[in-house]
Amino acid sequence: MLKSEIRKQASKERLLINAETYAVLNNGLLHQFSALDFSTIKTLHIFLPIIEKKEPNTFLLIEWLTENHPDTKIIVPKADFETALMTSHKYLGLHDLQKNLYNILEPQKGIIHDGEIDLVLIPLLAFDRQGYRVGYGKGFYDRFLENINAQKIGLSLYPAVEKIEDVNEHDIRLDFCITPTEIIKFD
Repeated sequence: MLKSEIRKQASKERLLINAETYAVLNNGLLHQFSALDFSTIKTLHIFLPIIEKKEPNTFLLIEWLTENHPDTKIIVPKADFETALMTSHKYLGLHDLQKNLYNILEPQKGIIHDGEIDLVLIPLLAFDRQGYRVGYGKGFYDRFLENINAQKIGLSLYPAVEKIEDVNEHDIRLDFCITPTEIIKFD
């Protein structure tokens, strides 16, 4: 399938998820996420969810990290829609977040992080068995990941689609994808 078709289908499917199923799927993601080895992860970049679009609730992962790996530095993105670039900012808590014009929570006072990043949790609408993803189509994460030597992990509420047919040279491949039932490694 083409990205545009996948994007449309996945967005529609997500919006049909009821609250109970959404909670079960997110708890499954948390369970799988908590099985990762965090012994070498000093800095973790994590996207903040648009709950209205039924994105994976990464606040559950942030809470778990804070409790179980308090020394891991958590950084979150802030998007510049004019340049289509992102910066990473130290996560200070819910009190520092505010929605932008696109309904995306962003840090307001968190200091910009310009150091190393060990792991990036990447939003997606769908992914395929080769490790490529479909996002919202703006390319923010592909540009962000171009110059970062970090482990790249997608978070998906659904299993993989067979193949994204229109992958291009700018698409950055995932190392892993976490679903509510498994962690998939891409070679």
